[in-house]
Amino acid sequence: MNKRFVSCMLALVTVGSVSCLKAAIEPVPLRWNADRFGNHRYTVQVDKPAKAVRALLPWHRRDAHPDQVATIVVDPSGKIVDNVARVHIEQTSGELVFEAKTAGVYAIYYQPYLANGRSNYPTVTYLAPRDTADAAWLHASGANDPSREAKLPQAKVLGYQAVDDFDAYTDMERTAAPKDIDALLSANPNAPWLLFPETREHPVRMFDQIPERWAQRGAGGNLADSALRGEYLSYQVGAWAARRDIKNVQVNFSDLKGTDGAVIPASALTCFNLGGVDYTGKSFVAHVDIPRGRVQPLWMGLDIPATAKPGVYRGSITLSADGVPAQAIPLVITVGSEEAVAHGDDDPFKLSRLRWLNSTLAQDDSLVRPFTAVTVHGAKLGILGRDITLARDGLPAQIDSHFDERMTGFAKTPMPLLTAPMQLTVQDASGAHALTSPTAPRVQIDGPAKVHWQTEGAAGSLQSVVNASLEADGTLTYSIALTATKSVTLNDIRLEIPLRSEAAQYELGFGRAGDHAPQDFNWRWNVQNNQDGAWIGAVNGGLEFHLRDEHYRRPLNTNFYHDQPLVMPTSWDNGGQGGVTFKRDGARYLVTAFSGPRTMIAGQTLHYDIVMRVTPFKTIHPDQHFAERYFHAYDDLDMIKGQGANVVNIHHATPINPWINYPFLEPAKMRAYVDAAHQRGMEVKIYDTIRELSDRAPELPMLESLGHEIISTGPGGGFSWLQEHLDGDYIAAWHVPENRDAAVIDAGQSRWHNYYIEGLDWLARNIGIDGLYLDDVAYDRVTMKRVRKVLQARRPHPLIDLHSASQFNPRDGYINSALLYMELFPYIDRLWFGEEFDYQHTSPSYWLTEISGIPYGLMGEMLQGGGNPWRGMVFGMTNRLPWTGGDPRELWKLWDSFGIEQADMIGWWVHDTPIQTRRDDVLATSYVRKGKTLIALASWAPDQTRVNLHIDWKTLGIKPGTATLMAPAIPGFQPAATFKPDAAIPVEPGKGWLLILQ
Repeated sequence: MNKRFVSCMLALVTVGSVSCLKAAIEPVPLRWNADRFGNHRYTVQVDKPAKAVRALLPWHRRDAHPDQVATIVVDPSGKIVDNVARVHIEQTSGELVFEAKTAGVYAIYYQPYLANGRSNYPTVTYLAPRDTADAAWLHASGANDPSREAKLPQAKVLGYQAVDDFDAYTDMERTAAPKDIDALLSANPNAPWLLFPETREHPVRMFDQIPERWAQRGAGGNLADSALRGEYLSYQVGAWAARRDIKNVQVNFSDLKGTDGAVIPASALTCFNLGGVDYTGKSFVAHVDIPRGRVQPLWMGLDIPATAKPGVYRGSITLSADGVPAQAIPLVITVGSEEAVAHGDDDPFKLSRLRWLNSTLAQDDSLVRPFTAVTVHGAKLGILGRDITLARDGLPAQIDSHFDERMTGFAKTPMPLLTAPMQLTVQDASGAHALTSPTAPRVQIDGPAKVHWQTEGAAGSLQSVVNASLEADGTLTYSIALTATKSVTLNDIRLEIPLRSEAAQYELGFGRAGDHAPQDFNWRWNVQNNQDGAWIGAVNGGLEFHLRDEHYRRPLNTNFYHDQPLVMPTSWDNGGQGGVTFKRDGARYLVTAFSGPRTMIAGQTLHYDIVMRVTPFKTIHPDQHFAERYFHAYDDLDMIKGQGANVVNIHHATPINPWINYPFLEPAKMRAYVDAAHQRGMEVKIYDTIRELSDRAPELPMLESLGHEIISTGPGGGFSWLQEHLDGDYIAAWHVPENRDAAVIDAGQSRWHNYYIEGLDWLARNIGIDGLYLDDVAYDRVTMKRVRKVLQARRPHPLIDLHSASQFNPRDGYINSALLYMELFPYIDRLWFGEEFDYQHTSPSYWLTEISGIPYGLMGEMLQGGGNPWRGMVFGMTNRLPWTGGDPRELWKLWDSFGIEQADMIGWWVHDTPIQTRRDDVLATSYVRKGKTLIALASWAPDQTRVNLHIDWKTLGIKPGTATLMAPAIPGFQPAATFKPDAAIPVEPGKGWLLILQ
């Protein structure tokens, strides 16, 4: 969740008569004040008052240093007991002596903590022991008497309690006593590792120590469980490297054989820890080692066929490792006669959904609306609104945009973006050598949405292999491998993109906020900045590009960039010698990406990878944009509809979606709300993304077992639940104090994306959600395409909106939100940018490129402080109900009375817009209907000014002699006023007018 979103989300927001529920989530009922005492306690019974009572607590704690954490004793009246002696504190047990002035039940809290920092990013530290006992009492208590066990009255231990059920330590978190561990090892004197089969009901939770359950039960044994036909059964084998490092763990399965010759083949079983299918659909193998003393859960799954005969099936799991004898674990599965519904997926706690980790759902080259199939006519490739012509070397020779300036249709004459072909050049002592190929690229069709080609050639003394593809959304991907045939010293390897000046009007990226493209610019690589590319273009034609190599990994974003920053590309960066320059030179705007001098040895290969996207991706649809009116809060549907909204965004931390990015635990409530909305002609979208994951996800222990494939490595800390139940190597993320929801950061590109896609499909099928509200995103376009395909397949009118706080700051590496997410823009429907965006002190070009979305085929809304409603309307933007800082309802009323959904939107950026101010600091956008036009006028001038409208009467179809120009009264926006069409109109700084000309 974004940095400042909570200040709005958790406050009672009132706009006029609209009030959204206070985050609409009730506090979790707790058994005691956790902030005062912590989450865990033992209760003991004291039969009669005594000067000193002894209590021995069998807590079997998993925290590493219990002797360094305080204990608090509370008497039956709720008063803290000061006279307490911590006699002996260790991991297995704690011995205390305390004064008992009254008989009754005493509570002994043993992990009290202090929470500091922001409530949504708390810093929790555990209280250190503090001597509160009176010296005289301590001396007289007998706490230090070796025979105290016999002399002092004993408090009877009643049992362990947690502040709520979710915080409770499970039997898999009660550590084994040293004596039990010794007995276990003695029973297995020569075993380098010990194996412990467990069902899904007992997920391994500790990785640096074993549970008491294992030590007392002993190693080995079979794994017995039951399931239904068609169910996906998950289970685990815990491997403890008891005596040595274990290298290269392997798992093999036998067939499962039942009665009457029935067989479930070994191919129906898998071990998730040893590989699977990655988020791009490619199979991979994972290497698993277990350091000495560590525990490695190996999670496995059995896909029971729906056609399996009921009965008992027997087989085996064989585990082995380098230099370790193979060990077989009998597997006994009882298959019931009934058939599971949806493999068991409707109950997340069954963990049948683990199979989603290896899903390839929507992993194909099919089309997504509104894109059209890629066409191939020789070297000319066609996609929606754009053509790319390939040169002989496989790079673009020309890029043409067919979009018109209005962005609502296509022009008769295309706009070329390049003055000459792009060129990759190798510079050495003998001169410059352009990339060449003896043959033209041969384009092959992968599917309607993708084509690819390859060329082989040379650039000077370097051999080249170019592998490239074009997709229907406008994404061009190049993998360029340059290999030295002999040792060679180079002055430079560079890419030149010669853009037409007319097409290079605006630029954002490389540390620059969106603005007019600079005349001259120089940039260098720096890992402190999340910068590897830029966008340069005009409204109706532009180019996004990124410079990468084969080691590219998507960085973390939104507060966490520096925890997983950009991997500097060896080729382009070249140890800090690489960079990018822009230079406007008459009709040409030259972009040069250089890498500087280097020496390559014979056989060395460098990868100069490039990702480009041709914009716009699609046309805008103002009619749909104005018809879809958002209410961004959980609230009463009749009230929402009464306010004029018809699309409801359901955030997390609400009764129907309580847990961040895990929207599966209140399906009945969510379905009832969605159904009720549909009955009222409304749509419901939910908050669900990938960046962090709630601790409430039942899969979390299994995800921990995958190392850092899914959960990002980090310093740990954060909310108490994370510190008490995770292994310590994670990044603490968003926390909602009301319902104690705590999250950890996802690692980025991982199999959790596959799970996410399947989960979205489940929500669309079973709940009927109409789309997603994305609150900053940690996945790339590969997953975004799949999101769109799933929603498109399941819902009649899928909607996706993207919200982002400005990422243009040091903690996020000065990346423009628009550039960070541009790869996702083809598949979303609107933007909501966002906290920290400056609506008051920025230029129209900033609004156009950073906020509006229009040059990319999107429209948007405003957030921070309600935005600027006058400037917003020249881009078709308002703020969103029921957000603080503004109320769009009066503007909605004007839209309806004017009929804005039937109007043609002609923005101020269109060169022949029918209403112009002929000024750069006061702009006009026209919404044109037959016989009348709504004019949005907004000022960026520093002072009050007066502006004349220059009107193309013929285009508007209005006779100037009978025309009227009036400003309707709009509460909170403008008073009623009448102007003569040819008279100067006064405009306040930072404000404007909505005028109707008819």
